[in-house]
Amino acid sequence: MLCRLGRRRLPPLSVLRPGTHGSPLAPPPAGGSERLPVPVRAVASVSAGGPGGVGGWYEALAASPPVRGAEELLLTAHAATGLPWWASILLTTVAVRGAVTLPLAAYQHYILAKVENLQPEIKNIARHLNQEIAVRANQLGWSKRVARLTYLRNMRRLVAELYVRDNCHPFKATLLVWIQLPMWICISVALRNFSIGATHSEGFSVQEQLATGGILWFPDLTALDSTWILPISVGVTNLLIVEIFALPKNGMTRFQKYVTYFVRGMSVLMIPIAATVPSSIVLYWLCSSFMGLSQNLLLRSPGFRQLCHIPSTKSASHTPYKDLIDAFCAKFITKK
Repeated sequence: MLCRLGRRRLPPLSVLRPGTHGSPLAPPPAGGSERLPVPVRAVASVSAGGPGGVGGWYEALAASPPVRGAEELLLTAHAATGLPWWASILLTTVAVRGAVTLPLAAYQHYILAKVENLQPEIKNIARHLNQEIAVRANQLGWSKRVARLTYLRNMRRLVAELYVRDNCHPFKATLLVWIQLPMWICISVALRNFSIGATHSEGFSVQEQLATGGILWFPDLTALDSTWILPISVGVTNLLIVEIFALPKNGMTRFQKYVTYFVRGMSVLMIPIAATVPSSIVLYWLCSSFMGLSQNLLLRSPGFRQLCHIPSTKSASHTPYKDLIDAFCAKFITKK
C-alpha cells in the first residue's frame, strides 16, 4: 500500500505537565480522607512561564475556545446523566469516540482499501511507462538520470490521476489523526482544569466533586493513582493496539519497523507520564485507548466492513480474529 496511517501520536509532555513554577498545592478538604496530592509540576499554574514562554503557550491553550468547548461537553454530559464523575467521563468518552472517531476510522479504512485495490493497476502502468521511457531514452540519447527523472515525474502524474478518478487520495486517510489528536488534547486539558480548580466555566467549579467522584482504588479523581494500576493499564492497552497492528504484517519496510518501535516506546513512556497527572485524566486516557482497541478489532470484522461499504481487498481475511490469535501464538508462544 502506498500509504499507511501510523498509530496515534502523543502530545508534548508540556501539554499535561506544565512548568514546575507556581503556587503550592492547597491542603485537602477538611474531613476528607488523606490522598496523594498531584505534584506541583503537574498542576501548578503555568502563567509564571511568561507570555512568550512555554507557560504562556499552555495557559493560552487551557483557556482556548476548544478547551472551553470540551469543558462544556463534560459538564453537560455530567448534568444530563446525573452519574458520578467517573461514570460520566467513561460515558462521554465512549459517546465521543463512537460518534466521531469510529466513522472517521471507517472512512480511513475505506480510503486505504481503495488505494490497495489500485496497486495492480499502478504496477501495470509502471511497467508500461518504464518500457516507453526506455524506448524514448534510446531514441533521444537520454542519460540514465534524465530517464529516471522523466519516469518519476510521469509516474507521479499518472498515479495522481488514478487517485482523482477513484477519489481516494491517501492524504484523506490522515483525517482521523487531525481530528482525534486535538480532541484528545482538549479533553485532557479540560479535565486537568477541572482537577486543579481552574475551570473557565463561570461560577462553577467541579474540583470538589471530582475529589469524591471516583471509584474503587481511585476515589479521588483529582489525585494521582498511587497504585499505578491506571497508568500501567494505559500503557498495556496502547501496546496491545500496536501489537495488533503489527502482528499480521509480513515484510514490513524499514520505515514501518521504525514507526512500530517508536510507537511501542511511546506506549511504555505513557506509563510514567500517566503517573504524574490527576486520575481523571488517566481514566479518560484508559477509556479512550480501550475504545481505540475495540475500534481496531471491530474494523477487522468482514460484516462490519461490509456494513460500512469498505471495499474488499486481497489482504482482507474472512477469519481476522482467528488469524490474530494464530499470529500471536506463532510470535509469542510457539516461537523458538
